[in-house]
Amino acid sequence: MKSHSIKQGIERAPHRALLRAVGVQSGDFNKPFIGVVNSFNEIVPGHTHLNSIAAAVKTGIIAAGGVPFEFNTIGVCDGIAMNHPGMKFSLPSRELIADSVEIMAEAHQFDALVFIPNCDKIVPGMLMAAVRLNVPAIFISGGPMLAGKLQKDATCRPVDLISVFTAVGSVANGQMSEAELEEIEIAACPGCGSCSGMYTANTMNCLTEAVGMSLPGSGTIPAVDSRRLHLARQAGRQIMALLEKNLRPRDIITKEAIANAFAVDMALGGSTNSVLHLMAIAHEAGIKFPLSLINEISAKVPHLCKISPASDAHIEDLDLAGGIPAVMSEIAKLLNGKAVTVTLKPLAATFKDARVSNYDVIRAFARPFSKTGGLAILFGNLAPGGAVVKSGAVAPNMLAHSGPARVFENEEDATKGIMAGQVRKGDVVIIRYEGPRGGPGMREMLTPTSLLSGMGLDKSVALITDGRFSGGTRGAAIGHVVPEAAERGPIAAVRNGDIINIDIPARQLNIAVSDAELKRRLKTLPAFKSAIKGGYLKRYIAQVGPASEGAVFK
Repeated sequence: MKSHSIKQGIERAPHRALLRAVGVQSGDFNKPFIGVVNSFNEIVPGHTHLNSIAAAVKTGIIAAGGVPFEFNTIGVCDGIAMNHPGMKFSLPSRELIADSVEIMAEAHQFDALVFIPNCDKIVPGMLMAAVRLNVPAIFISGGPMLAGKLQKDATCRPVDLISVFTAVGSVANGQMSEAELEEIEIAACPGCGSCSGMYTANTMNCLTEAVGMSLPGSGTIPAVDSRRLHLARQAGRQIMALLEKNLRPRDIITKEAIANAFAVDMALGGSTNSVLHLMAIAHEAGIKFPLSLINEISAKVPHLCKISPASDAHIEDLDLAGGIPAVMSEIAKLLNGKAVTVTLKPLAATFKDARVSNYDVIRAFARPFSKTGGLAILFGNLAPGGAVVKSGAVAPNMLAHSGPARVFENEEDATKGIMAGQVRKGDVVIIRYEGPRGGPGMREMLTPTSLLSGMGLDKSVALITDGRFSGGTRGAAIGHVVPEAAERGPIAAVRNGDIINIDIPARQLNIAVSDAELKRRLKTLPAFKSAIKGGYLKRYIAQVGPASEGAVFK
């Protein structure tokens, strides 16, 4: 056992003395030491209940003969961090999470790890740490929040966090009163859990199932459901079985497993951030997975689920319809069913007996929302290195669109411009210098896209950025443009009035300007200088790579 290096032999007497101080007894020194990696805190709704998940995990570990040790990671709420300087720290927190887990696990020589994530950057950060450390590991998320219910007269409609962001746009446009906005605000987030739609956190929790690192149900069982605690206890027991078999993350997270995750992602119409995070996880695992492969997967996998923001359905509805096993059962012939999972059975066994119980939530393979997947990678002279769009949440009339550019140099200027009525139907909003280096940290443009939606412009205006989008974004929102403006990418050369041509079915994103003119414009641009002068973000700018490679450190 790895933990023998801190507990066996006379030279380890000082180590044992310290371990006794935290409650380890003499009989425990021959047992495996299991790290329980918890992202509990009291500011993020998805994390406030994770102590109860950890307690159940530890019960399972003890019952199966292990000794659990809980420690924490940081966790940022993207919703609270939205639309102010705090969002610059959200994506960078992913690297800190991975690094801090590595430090704790190596310093204390844990034999295996149970990870308890629940929100946007915590899930991928922990997955990156798992493949980096490569000791037996399993994931159990905190589960999704239930959707809110807004009572109006005799009707009751579901609302969620995105409903609030969209309502802000409606108030700004004079279509809703502030009192109505407050009613939605109060109802939208009824309790603990990761925000209730197919946003980034829930996308990544669902894909953790698909990639084989969590037990069935981990992605969709609601946070407040007792099944969540039962699953946590089972995960605690299962880590001991994984340790006995010495099954490690790199045995599970292979190129085939990443392809399986992307296939499920296409069927779900998941967050565009999943591309960024799965690429980062593949990088940590030493797997080469070019962006072009994602389009190949999308061409084969139909889009079967429309969950908020693409519809009024939420993760709780997906769970009742059969969850991720049911989704995988519909696309079984497009998955590598032999892939290894933490169940110690092949992936196919996890969905062998699964059935769809609601074909309005999970469409049949033969009756999809579209024949191709819910995400697409676009290339062209505006994005030579690629860009990402949640095609499943784009209005049909916007799948192909040409319009004049309306350029903003950052999110704040774009927000002010949209609220001031500077954006008109048919425009293509460009928000640049929001990439990994330029932002820094690839802020999410949820406020601008929600304003456009609330103003009724999401079906007539496109938005392109080198930053990111929330998984809650809908409309023709194209992000992760590579190269970013700070790296002198073509997006830095766009001028107001330039015609931008978007063709999502053809996977094309172009500016109607000659290559010679683009080169001339870029040559005259001054060198990028960040306003960040110190702290973690200065180090992040110096080390971060392009979005097309997961925005990992070079």
